[in-house]
This record gives sequence, C-alpha cells and structure tokens, in this order.
Amino acid sequence: MKKLIAILGLAAALAVPGTALAQEKLTLLLDWFINPDHGPIIIAREKGFFAEQGLDVEIVEPADPSAPPKLVAAGQADLAVSYQPQTHVQVAEGLPLMRIATIVATPLNTLVVLQDGDIKTISDLKGKKVGVSLGGFEDILLGTMLRKHGMDLSDVELVNVNFSLSPSLISGQVDAVIGAYRNFELNQMDIVGHPGRAFYVEEEGVPLYDELIIVAKAGTEGNPNYRKFINALEKATSYIINHPDESWKAFTSTDPKLDDELNSRAWRDTIPRFALRPGALDTARYTAFARFLKDTGLIDTVPELSTYAVELPAQ
Repeated sequence: MKKLIAILGLAAALAVPGTALAQEKLTLLLDWFINPDHGPIIIAREKGFFAEQGLDVEIVEPADPSAPPKLVAAGQADLAVSYQPQTHVQVAEGLPLMRIATIVATPLNTLVVLQDGDIKTISDLKGKKVGVSLGGFEDILLGTMLRKHGMDLSDVELVNVNFSLSPSLISGQVDAVIGAYRNFELNQMDIVGHPGRAFYVEEEGVPLYDELIIVAKAGTEGNPNYRKFINALEKATSYIINHPDESWKAFTSTDPKLDDELNSRAWRDTIPRFALRPGALDTARYTAFARFLKDTGLIDTVPELSTYAVELPAQ
C-alpha cells in the first residue's frame, strides 16, 4: 500500500505544472540591466515557461556588462546574453564560446542625426563630428556606411561621447552618432522633443546580423537543459506576439521602474525583431558576416561555423 501511494503521488506531481519536483538550475547572465530587449527571457520566467521545461533559471544583471561572456567561457555561469559581432571577435581572440540561440534577430544599431538638422544624407557628414561610444565595431559600421557614399573615416571627426549618445547629439556636441539603438535612442529623442532620423546599417552596406544572442561555453552545447531553455524562449516569443499588451503587463510587473513611456515605446518597437525561432541558425548569414568582419580587419580569419555557432536538435 505504501508503494502504491508513493507511485500515485509521483504520477500526480508529474501531471501538475509547478509542483515541488526538483528543477534543473541554470544561471543566465544578461548583457545589461533588464529592458525590453530581454522580453522573451522575462516572459518565459513570469509565465512559467521555464518551469514547464523543468528549469529554474536564475537571471543576473551584470555589474560589468563586458564580463558575462568571459564568465561563461570560464565556466562560472551557464549562459549569457551577448551580441553576434562581439562573439565573432571574442572567439577569434580565443574565448571558447558557442552561440546556441537568438533573442533579437536584426541589427538594432543605427547612425542617427537630428530630424530637423542639416544632415539629410550620409554624404552630408563630410567634415562633420560623429559621436561614438565604443571603438572597433562601431568604427567598422561607420566606415562601411561612409564608403558606400564615397567617403571614409578620415572624412569625419570621431568624438568619444561615453555612451551619452542622444544628449551629445541634441546639445550639438556632435552632428551624428553611431551605435544608437533604433528601439531606444530614437524614442528617447522623440520623447524630449528632439526627434531623430536614422540611417539603418543593413541598408548602407553592412550585412545582416543578429543583435542579441545566447552563448554557452563551447563544448557544453550537448547539455539537454539548453534545448529546454530554447523551447521556453520560443513559447515566450509566441506569447508576446499573440498577447503584446498582456506581455507588457507581465514584464513591467517585475519592476515598477520599467513601466515608463520610453520602455513602453521600446517594447512596441522591439516585438517585430524578436527571433520567432530562437534556436534556428542561419548558417549563410553567420558565415557572410564573419567574412565581412575579416574583410574589414576586425578578425584575422573566418573560423569554421561549427566551432562557435550551433542549432541544437529538437527534443
């Protein structure tokens, strides 16, 4: 009789979501503080999609945004939110990283000018000041866009604005900024009454790439919990698409500070950019982008795709 009761209790636990059965723990390091770019991750947690997959996912906001991929590569966390361009560079530098999923499947980077300013085309930037936050990839983006219009980086003056992109543009410190996110800075500028105009990198010579991705330590991609994590992300993304308002309420319920006009606008603008199939890997696109980075001198060689990006099998 005791054995029968135990069996019935186990069966009941398996049949009811959210029961006390032990869940597999995963640690996910974000790239920045929680914002609408992380929508599928937060919704997967808040709607119980991670729990349905038997996962207990600890979501950690980093003290140092540059640290998460390095910590994952060192085996100090399971997964990290990162960026496709950054991953190419870090893999080339020897970090053992593997892309396993995509969160935001299009570039967010733009070149932004004031809508009512003197810059109407990229050609108008000749002799002007362009604000940058980070060297390296932003220089590559800007240089590629300028070359399409018969110029190069020597034709503009680069100004380090230390992540103060919108304020430096609005104040007139610079004439344009590179690295502004189309879902945030454009909304931020509009809210304060200084609307901007964006030039989209993928329309100006830069190959398409994924903005936000999930990376694991290379060699650990066989962990079955990673596929479960991806399944939960996919279900969360579908839920966001089908129920944008309900998703927004669930997202902002986690922190009242998220419920403001900027995040609300960013949520609206980010939804179309979430990867509907986060586990899918566009091999041709990744290879083309790696070649672009090599051609522009950011990496020395194009490694085998299988060494840094994978599409995990379904389960």
